[in-house]
This record gives sequence, structure tokens and C-alpha cells, in this order.
Amino acid sequence: MRFLFLGDVVGKAGRQAIFEELPKFREKYKLDLVVINGENAAGGFGITEKIHEELLDAGADVVTTGNHVWDQREILVSIERQERLLRPLNFPEGTPGRGAQIVEARNGASVLVMNLMGRVFMNEMNCPFEAVDRELAACRLGEAVDAIIIDMHAEATSEKQAMGHFVDGRVSCIVGTHTHTPTADDRILPNGTAYMSDAGMCGDYDSVLGMDKTEPVNRFVSRIPSGRFEPALGEASISGLAVEIDDKTGLALRQNPLRLGRSLRSAEPHFWVE
Repeated sequence: MRFLFLGDVVGKAGRQAIFEELPKFREKYKLDLVVINGENAAGGFGITEKIHEELLDAGADVVTTGNHVWDQREILVSIERQERLLRPLNFPEGTPGRGAQIVEARNGASVLVMNLMGRVFMNEMNCPFEAVDRELAACRLGEAVDAIIIDMHAEATSEKQAMGHFVDGRVSCIVGTHTHTPTADDRILPNGTAYMSDAGMCGDYDSVLGMDKTEPVNRFVSRIPSGRFEPALGEASISGLAVEIDDKTGLALRQNPLRLGRSLRSAEPHFWVE
């Protein structure tokens, strides 16, 4: 199975890059499944139902989120009817929406996609390790589903790495999101799970985490807010991770970063390029 994960989509620039490039990726790489983190897609803060549906129309199969999932208040209602829009699994019981969903990939494989959120330097949440353990006990790789994908939305690299080793051999791939900066540690863990601490973002990298750099710099220098954070509107780069998943075992065979855009050193999944 050919799987592509794309990092946090930030604002209009990030959305436009997805709309333009994702259909090309699906055709060029013959992708079976695409997961996108869309929690910053609406003006840099949250996501709307309309934007979620536009990302699906562009070629996403599932859209994950994180700590900004509720920034657009309408999503508290609309998330209930959007089965392919996930919020973190370890929110308290009774939170609207779902944190995991089984979808069918284009090659016919059944895939469980999960969204988790870390607790280090983040808002207090239920334990993500307990949450994922329960989910994996109920839906085992190779028995209930053919592949399992996790978006680990967290600040601390140590927490992401710990989660990677915690689920190694039990899931196909775990990719970190939230920091908007791609890491260079993509690899296959000892028991066969593809891992990357952070996929980076799909947005304008001539910025501070996708935001126009003027106000963030001002706040660091003066410590006094002078305006709102606004998404940067320059040319967006796309960042993510491509993974080849064994159809028999559901574990990773190969992985490679995907980076496209003027602000980053380019990279593509060379094992899919003929």
C-alpha cells in the first residue's frame, strides 16, 4: 500500500498548495491512502466543514486535527456528521466527534486512522498511551484491519518518540505533527513501524510557523501584542512522509520525506518514481 501523510495545513496558502498539488501526487505516485492534518487550515486557526470537504475533494482520505480543532466553533456540531474528520482520541469522554476511524484505501485495504494528542507543554488531556492501547486491543493490525496510521499531535519530541516505541510493531506508521517544522529522523523502528517526529507544515515557510512574521517577532522582542497573528500568504511548501506498507504484514517496508516548494530542500519518495 502506498501511503502519504501531509503535515499541518496553514491558512489559504497551505490550502491552495494542497488543492494544486495533491491531485498530481495521487496520480504520479498511485497513492492508496492520504491523511492530512488540517487543524490550522481556516485562517491559521481551526478548520471548517467546508474546508474539510474541500480537502477531501482534493484527494485526502482522512483529515486529522489537534489542539486547535475547536477554534472554529461551528466544528463542534459539524464534526459529528463528518466521519473522516478526526479530533484527538484522548479527549474526555463525551467530546463531540471521533478520534479513530476505519476507512477503505483505494487498493481495497481496511485502514484504521487514529489522532492522538500529547500532554507535555500542551493542554491537559487524558493519557494518550492508555487511549491508544485500548484502541489497538480492540482493533489489531493484521486481524481487524490491514494497516494502522497514527497522527501524534504533540510538542515534545521525547513524547512522540516514546509513543513511537510504545506502538512499534503494532501499527504501520506514526507521524508527529504540531511544531510545523519537518524533522530529519524519518525511519522504520525495530519492529516495523514507520516513524517521523514531525511531518512539518503545508504553508509559507517565510514566516513563523506559518504566520506572518511581523507580529510573532514583535511579541518576542517587545513582549507586547500589537495585533493578531495572521497566516503568511506567500508561496507555500508542502511537507510530509511517504510510506510503503507491506500488504501481508501491515508493517512498513520503506519511507521517505516528501518536500516540495522553494523554501525547503526538495525531497520525494524516490522508490515510487519510475
